[in-house]
Amino acid sequence: IIKDYKEGDPILHLRLEDESTLEYPVGPKDNPLPFLRNPDILVGENDLTALSYLHEPAVLHNLKVRFLESNHIYTYCGIVLVAINPYEQLQIYGEEVINAYNGQNMGDMDPHIFAVAEEAYKQMARDEKNQSIIVSGESGAGKTVSAKYAMRYFATVGGSANDTNVEEKVLASSPIMEAIGNAKTTRNDNSSRFGKYIQIGFDKRYHIIGANMRTYLLEKSRVVFQAEDERNYHIFYQLCASGSLTEFKDLALGDAEGFTYTSMGENIFIDGVNDAEDLVKMREALSLLGIKESHQMSIFKIIASILHLGNVNIVAERDGESCHISKDDLHLHHFCQLLGVELEQMEHWLCHRKLVTTAETYVKNMSRAQATNARDALAKHIYAFLFDWIVEQINKALYTSTKQHSFIGVLDIYGFETFEINSFEQFCINYANEKLQQQFNSHVFKLEQEEYMKEQIPWTLIDFYDNQPCIDLIEAKLGILDLLDEECKVPKGTDQNWAQKLYSKHLSREHFEKPRMSNISFIVVHFADKVEYQCEGFLEKNRDTVYDEQINILKASKFQLVADLFQDGKDVSAPAVLSGKTSRINVRPAKPMPKSHNREHRKTVGHQFRNSLHLLMETLNATTPHYVRCIKPNDEKQAFVFDSKRAVQQLRACGVLETIRISAAGYPSRWTYMDFFSRYRVLMKRKDLSIGDKKQICKNLLESLVKDPDKFQFGKTKIFFRAGQVAYLEKLRADKFRFACIKIQKTVRGWLQRTCYRKIRKSAITLQRYGRGYLARRYAEYLRFTKAALVCQKQCRMVRVRRAYLTIRQAVITIQAYTRGMYTRRLYQEFLLHHKATIIQRTVRGWLERKKLCRARDAAIVIQCAYRRVLAKRQLKQLKIEARSAEHFKKLNVGMENKIVQLQRKMDEQSKDYKTQNEQLVVANTSLGTEVGKLQKELDVLRSHQGNNNQLTSLQEEIERLRVELDEAHTQAKRLKEEHTRWVKNMANFWLGDCVGVVHLAGQKGSVPQKELRLQTELNEERLRYQNLLKEFSRLEQRYDNLQEEVSFVKFHPGHRRVPSNQSSLGSDSNYPSISLSEVGDTEDTIQQNAAMDLSVFMKLQKRVRELEQERKKLQTNLEKMEELSSHKRSTSEEDTNADLAYNSLKRQELESENKKLKNDLNELRKALAEQASDSTSSNEMHDSYNLLLSQLKAANEELDIRKEEVLMLKSQIVSSTKPTENFNLIVNWGYVNEDGELGLAYRGLKQVARLLEAQLQSQSRKYQDELEALHTQIEVLKEDLEKKQEMLNHFSSLPPDALVEFSVQQEITRLTNENLDLKEIVEKLEKNEKKLKKQLKIYYKKVQELEGLKMSRPELTRQVTVQRKEKDFEGMLEYYKEDESLLVMTLITDMKPQAVSATVPCLPAYILFMCIRHSDYINDDQKVHSLLTSTINAIKKVLKKHNSDFEMTSFWLANTSRLLHCLKQYSGDEAFMTQNTPKQNEHCLKNFDLAEYRQVLSDLSIQIYQQLIKIAEGILQPMIVSAMLESGSLAGVKPMGYRNRSSSMDCESGGPGGYTLEALIRQLGDFFGIMRDHGLDPEIGQQVIRQLFYSINAVTLNNLLLRKDVCSWSTGMQLRYNVSQMEEWLRGRNLQQSGAVATIEPLIQAAQLLQVKKKTSQDVEAICSMCTSLTTQQIVKILNLYTPLNEFEERVTVSFIRDIQNHLQDRVENNQLLVDTKHTYPVLFPYTPSALSLESLHIPASLNLHFLTRV
Repeated sequence: IIKDYKEGDPILHLRLEDESTLEYPVGPKDNPLPFLRNPDILVGENDLTALSYLHEPAVLHNLKVRFLESNHIYTYCGIVLVAINPYEQLQIYGEEVINAYNGQNMGDMDPHIFAVAEEAYKQMARDEKNQSIIVSGESGAGKTVSAKYAMRYFATVGGSANDTNVEEKVLASSPIMEAIGNAKTTRNDNSSRFGKYIQIGFDKRYHIIGANMRTYLLEKSRVVFQAEDERNYHIFYQLCASGSLTEFKDLALGDAEGFTYTSMGENIFIDGVNDAEDLVKMREALSLLGIKESHQMSIFKIIASILHLGNVNIVAERDGESCHISKDDLHLHHFCQLLGVELEQMEHWLCHRKLVTTAETYVKNMSRAQATNARDALAKHIYAFLFDWIVEQINKALYTSTKQHSFIGVLDIYGFETFEINSFEQFCINYANEKLQQQFNSHVFKLEQEEYMKEQIPWTLIDFYDNQPCIDLIEAKLGILDLLDEECKVPKGTDQNWAQKLYSKHLSREHFEKPRMSNISFIVVHFADKVEYQCEGFLEKNRDTVYDEQINILKASKFQLVADLFQDGKDVSAPAVLSGKTSRINVRPAKPMPKSHNREHRKTVGHQFRNSLHLLMETLNATTPHYVRCIKPNDEKQAFVFDSKRAVQQLRACGVLETIRISAAGYPSRWTYMDFFSRYRVLMKRKDLSIGDKKQICKNLLESLVKDPDKFQFGKTKIFFRAGQVAYLEKLRADKFRFACIKIQKTVRGWLQRTCYRKIRKSAITLQRYGRGYLARRYAEYLRFTKAALVCQKQCRMVRVRRAYLTIRQAVITIQAYTRGMYTRRLYQEFLLHHKATIIQRTVRGWLERKKLCRARDAAIVIQCAYRRVLAKRQLKQLKIEARSAEHFKKLNVGMENKIVQLQRKMDEQSKDYKTQNEQLVVANTSLGTEVGKLQKELDVLRSHQGNNNQLTSLQEEIERLRVELDEAHTQAKRLKEEHTRWVKNMANFWLGDCVGVVHLAGQKGSVPQKELRLQTELNEERLRYQNLLKEFSRLEQRYDNLQEEVSFVKFHPGHRRVPSNQSSLGSDSNYPSISLSEVGDTEDTIQQNAAMDLSVFMKLQKRVRELEQERKKLQTNLEKMEELSSHKRSTSEEDTNADLAYNSLKRQELESENKKLKNDLNELRKALAEQASDSTSSNEMHDSYNLLLSQLKAANEELDIRKEEVLMLKSQIVSSTKPTENFNLIVNWGYVNEDGELGLAYRGLKQVARLLEAQLQSQSRKYQDELEALHTQIEVLKEDLEKKQEMLNHFSSLPPDALVEFSVQQEITRLTNENLDLKEIVEKLEKNEKKLKKQLKIYYKKVQELEGLKMSRPELTRQVTVQRKEKDFEGMLEYYKEDESLLVMTLITDMKPQAVSATVPCLPAYILFMCIRHSDYINDDQKVHSLLTSTINAIKKVLKKHNSDFEMTSFWLANTSRLLHCLKQYSGDEAFMTQNTPKQNEHCLKNFDLAEYRQVLSDLSIQIYQQLIKIAEGILQPMIVSAMLESGSLAGVKPMGYRNRSSSMDCESGGPGGYTLEALIRQLGDFFGIMRDHGLDPEIGQQVIRQLFYSINAVTLNNLLLRKDVCSWSTGMQLRYNVSQMEEWLRGRNLQQSGAVATIEPLIQAAQLLQVKKKTSQDVEAICSMCTSLTTQQIVKILNLYTPLNEFEERVTVSFIRDIQNHLQDRVENNQLLVDTKHTYPVLFPYTPSALSLESLHIPASLNLHFLTRV
């Protein structure tokens, strides 16, 4: 108002929002005053009931501002969510949006369908009451989409706990129902032509377990008729579009234009829709729901048959009273073929009908029109039954046998409809909406009453619209539906007669009217509007007539599915139009009804719809409803176009304005005391603020400002205002701010003028100073130029003279240089010649001496080889004799004498046979030996005769051969020299090329950083993919563990039963698992063993692969060597090799047994020394006891070996026994022999011993047979050798003397060489064995010395210092016994508390474990290493699983696991990891094992622990982030501006948000960082943890900012920037600037800056675009749309400014995503950080109770 208005003035002067003026005429009756506008703070409010002025223009304006300017399609209206269809796909339904709304209160976030779904889900869990979401609206308003998104939210949040994928099946029902129940209309391209109510069931943990669907009022008439520009149901067009597929050839389908039922609307296509692809999606959904492929094809056949039925041509006869169908009608043939019915019968009954009277039955012809109507009725009937069957199958697929704890129902039903011609369908729809509106009004009234009672406000009765009279008009006795059913029962009832009955009965009612110009229509006054219904067709649609003859033909179909569709049970119990049969509630009739086929006794459609509607209302009344009202903004389907008239009509029709009226009748505006205090504290005085109670301050202020006490009420936690009072308070607040602004402006303007005068005066003084300075500088420059001219002249003259002198001097020096060089070169040539001669002489003399030395050395070697060969043969023979001794057999059989008495006779017989065979073998060997000796002597005689004659010739040949070799050496030297020169040239060219390449690379230096950056990005992506796979693996592993626990819980029921006595005695020595009935196994231990077994198998396989590869290489080299040897030596070498192998295996077995004995001796010695330390006083007694112990030890070891062999044999017998169940039954049956089962057990033990002895005898016999076969083969080899030697002897005799000598020498040299190589290999093997034994002996010797030293030092206290000095020999290893491994793992891992080692070296458990691994590696015990590492990894996993929410424990084991990994790398012996080691640390490297595979396993485990650590930390920070970053006011001087949150279902404490502060958030981050630092976690890993947590803070805060209008303001931006700066300061205080955490919160910084910058001009647009580089275009636009000025001095962001931002940013390449992905995780990298700690200096505290570990 720009001019004061007085009552009675005819004109009201106004200024509009676009700054234009308007003179508004005002009249007392015709044109009243316009409605008052809400203040700016309430414009764009997300809850319509929060407006100060509640009237239709204010509501409409608020919706329009939100929809057009802010692009917000959702708005609250009390408990109702108003959803406006944008006709555009918005990016606000992704999974990140679901995560943002999950767990949030309904009033904390912007309005959204997900907020309503979350409220329903939360109330179901909190109140344990069923919920319903009622979605209604006109066709095209978006009901189906809203219901679909609500179900998607429930499927995501309440996903099934097992692998049934119920949520996927629930979502899969949508494409099926859309295909068979949705169609294109003039208002909507995907309009649902039926109503549905989906119940989603939940279990006690609120996971989805199943669902159920009920459908209402399918529009069957659309099957046979479509209006212009409309389509039939989508499934028909999808089948036609896919008719060319192979599986659909039998359907005989073509284009949709060729069928009558699909071409009536003359528009068979929808823009942007591919019908063929939609059919593929539908088939996938059917398969997902478990519908078989055969049933799917049956469904498609039935649908195709409907299309063919519509094309059946019915020909009228000449009389007009009858008709016929051509026998050649192709479509009728296809129809009958697809449905499997008789062609002649269907052809007949499509043109005839049967009339049944009391007297007779006869067949009547039908006219063409009647036959066409009957055909269409049959098509509708088939489709309706198929629709019901598909819904039933979907319900079967979604059904679950699990008990349902609660459910959430989603109702998607038509809104109120009114058209030019309204028929039976519109009547039913509006009747349903009347019932829903009644329930809605009562629920809103109830909630309003509860709110007043909760706040203890005096309740006054509010009158609201009650539509019960209208409902009675429709459904009461003799109402519209009753009269319609009654008229349908009349044989010749007509629509006109029914209309007349309506006029006579209801014309006097308030809600019933008769049109003036019609006698076949009536008007019903609904709650939304008056609707005129045309009576024509009501009776026919209510009867739903279809002839029984046609149905009987379908019942006789040869296809089972078609026959089942039309059974009698369906006709009687289930409606033809409604699908209420799928409900879980069974309604029984009061009296049994006889089954009849007469259609007059069937339930009408209206009656069935009324019953199903009553059932629906009962369900809704038993639940807590939530309402979604969908609004269609325009009829042209244009994106973001708002038609105010259409919107108001729909708001009235869906009850939104009624909700506002009910709210406005009382106290519509409600503010909490804290919000009111924050907003209007500017109106308070300083003395008012001195009162401590803020509630009392608010009361005093209101009583002083508002004089009428009826305008407000003080509740328990809120202040209630009448309409308009908030606007009045806003005016007072604006006046106060305006006065303060004028005062500030006055002061600032004065200050600006004074500042301007001071600037002018200062400028004048500055100009004078610069002028004078300029003149002085000019004079000084003149003096400098004069002096410079003199200096230049002097220098020029000096340069000219100096140049002439230098030229003469250079010429003289050049002449002298050339002369001296000539004389020097001549002298050099002479020296060079002398030097070359000297070199030649020296080389020749050296060659002569070396040649002489070589001949002498070769002769000595030949003699040595011959002598050594003789010794080796003797030694080998002796070793073979020892190897064949039976001493060890006697030792093995010492303890078995008593047990093998029965079998001694058989052994004696076999030993006799063995002796006879041995004697025969010895005789054969001696005879062969004598023959070989004779032949050898003859060979020596021949050699002695021929040696003297040929010696001279051999020496001459040797000299000639040496000369030839000398010539070859000279030629080779020349060739090498030429190659050297050629190589030098090539290298020169190569280095030249490298230089050119370096220059080229220098030119490309600019592109290298980009390549490095790209490679680094690819590496991070690859690492992220790997870690995501690892995360998925850990998730699946956890899921597997959970399933195992569930299986064990279901399968095993612990109880107390009798245990057989042999379980305890044989359990320790048996490999077969003992069966205990008291407790059957521990599931977790079993899982750990399985994991250990899998890991061990994996490691052994890898190790075995490497060993096989090495063995393959060795065999290859051996093969090459063997091929070079002569053929006649093969048998001898094989014999020597077998002897060596036998000797080595025997020696190894003896050494292993000796090693075991030494270990046992040492253990017994330790115990004996410890026990007798206090008793022994003299050395003699000590020696005697020591000898006694040794003797006892020797006897005990012998007995122990015997027992061990018995145990092993028993184990083999038990393992090879029959199934476990048979053994168990045997044990149980033997228990019946006597009370304790002792006789049975004794007999069973004797039987096993007998079997054992028999097996031992068989093994010995097999062994003797093997030895006998070996001897036979040896005899054959000797025979072959003898034959070869005989052949060689014959060959020698045939050779000439010269060739014979040469050949014999060559053969002898070859033989000696081979024998020498064999002896060298044997010596090397023996040396290796000797070294290993010496090492072990040294270790045991040291231990014995330590024990003796301790024993000797105890009596003398003065010797303690010398004993402690022996710790210098500590090598950083810890020894433990195998049986103590479980105790070690339990002490260091399972029972370890981080506080126990807090005062020691960080990561102490990791160091101790590695020192134990080092000792196992040192003694070369691979079993021990494998067992310890496997147990360690499994124990860590078990601890982490137990403490899956403990940050401290997870951080502790992340530090220890990574440190153990670093130790395995540091001491692996790999040079890449040894660069930073000290010499002592290099000595501690692992010697025998390569643990690279275990390093990979530990690396994967570290990644899993890191991911668990991040998950725990994010879970702790999650509830703190929003409150600390956006809601807490930690910045001094910036107060919250009082913008209120919408109240939710959760009760909030008075006093504002009691959430977390920024200090609490930073304190929690500090605790995390301190824990990681105290545990010794690598700083790099700690930095990555902080970066990930900062990313989570940024994501949650920014997502909340993008979804909350109340925090998008200038003050929030300043507060947010301050909070971010505090977090940056925290990073700097802990030296975490390089962690990359600041970069992760850059979007948050830019969002805060965006809230603070100016948003008006084009320069502001450019500044914002250049500043917000880390925000996407959608995020920038969203923040600008949400930006809300909190007082009158700020301006809203204009739509044109936002459009300019979008135009500037349209070329930006970015991810089109609104919200930040809160689940994104950076790939973790574990950099190698070696430890500077020396293992030998590590101290283990006694508090750890690791006394069983021994320092080595």
